[in-house]
Amino acid sequence: NDTYPKRRGVTRVKELWQNGLNVSFGHDCVQDPWYNLGTGNMLDVAYMGVHICQMTGIPEINACYQMITRNGAKTLDVEDRYGIEVGKPGNLIVLDAKNPFHAIRKRATVKYVFSQGKLLAETTPTKIKFVALT
Repeated sequence: NDTYPKRRGVTRVKELWQNGLNVSFGHDCVQDPWYNLGTGNMLDVAYMGVHICQMTGIPEINACYQMITRNGAKTLDVEDRYGIEVGKPGNLIVLDAKNPFHAIRKRATVKYVFSQGKLLAETTPTKIKFVALT
C-alpha cells in the first residue's frame, strides 16, 4: 500500500545461499530512465549485496563474488562457456585484485578485457604520489 516512491525489499539471499541454492546477483539498468546510476559493473552489485544482505564475513563476501561470476553463469545456463579452459570462448576480464575480498572491497579496476581470446582493452592503473606536508 505504499505510495511513490515504493520501498524495495530483498529476498533472503544469505539463507538461500546457506541452504545450497544457486543464488546470483544481476543488474539490468545502465544509465536508463528507470535507474540512471547504473554502470554495468558487477562489482558494484556484489558490494551492495554484501551490505544489503548483511554478508560481511569473508566466506560470505566470497559467496557474493561467486554470485556475480560462477553462479550467474549457472543461472543463465552458460556454464559450458564459463571459465578459463581450452575450448572455452575466452571472454573474460582481469581485475587488479589478489582475491575476491579485495576485488569487492576496493571495487577493483579492470586491468584487461578479453573477447574471443583477444585483448580488447587495457587499463593503466592510476599513480598516486604522496608528498610530505610541511
